[in-house]
Amino acid sequence: MKTNKVLDNLIIFIVFFFLFLPICVLILFSFNTSSLNITFEGFTLYWYQHLLENTALLEALKNTLLIAVISTVVSTIVGTISAYALKKYDFPFKNVINELLYIPVVIPEIVLGISLLCIYTFMHLELGMFTLILAHISFSIPFVIISVRSVLDSLDPNIEKAASDLGASKLKTFFYIVIPLLLPGILSGAQLAFTLSLDDVVISYFTAGPGSNTLPLYVYSVIKTGVTPDVNALITIMLLVIFIVLTIATIISLRKFKKEVRG
Repeated sequence: MKTNKVLDNLIIFIVFFFLFLPICVLILFSFNTSSLNITFEGFTLYWYQHLLENTALLEALKNTLLIAVISTVVSTIVGTISAYALKKYDFPFKNVINELLYIPVVIPEIVLGISLLCIYTFMHLELGMFTLILAHISFSIPFVIISVRSVLDSLDPNIEKAASDLGASKLKTFFYIVIPLLLPGILSGAQLAFTLSLDDVVISYFTAGPGSNTLPLYVYSVIKTGVTPDVNALITIMLLVIFIVLTIATIISLRKFKKEVRG
């Protein structure tokens, strides 16, 4: 038994080492004195200062965050309402819509990107921030719907009936009872939509236009000439922010759990 436990721990360590080694290397090279990410020649903070002077990189970051926030908010609202409607109401072609819902999830991104580009061309839409946001919303909504529906399927339908018997309108029941119960699914769907939007390359490549360059597209464009350490510095800062947010969220969750146990 002890041998199996040691072997299991060793496998887990190897897996996590393999996953986190590239991230550690990226952070290390953000302090490299050399502008080439080939060998580590020395320690410096120059690239963190130079990051503030790289207007193209900062503009790409701003666009990325703006697109991710807008697409996440819209797709979460639309996805939550759609999931509720698909679960609670019967209407023509409901089964067809349920089946078509999974196509954007399993279809190759390059196919979806080309399809969206064809639609924009047919509608004579000029490529830019608007088309890019629409594209991110379109591929994020199915993920939100699937996430929210997984929680909806586990809810007791008698809860809404009880609220109705007590005099609550359908609107009040939805906002004061259904939404709080669906919050875990809504939040997980929103996080998934934000993450997908943040690191999308393929669909953004086909639907972006002048002035709508994103961080993944910027990194992709400089690969041929070489990614400079100021990009590593920016990603290191982003990782630090994510780590702080996750730490705070974990502390809050542990405090709530302790209160529930004591209560």
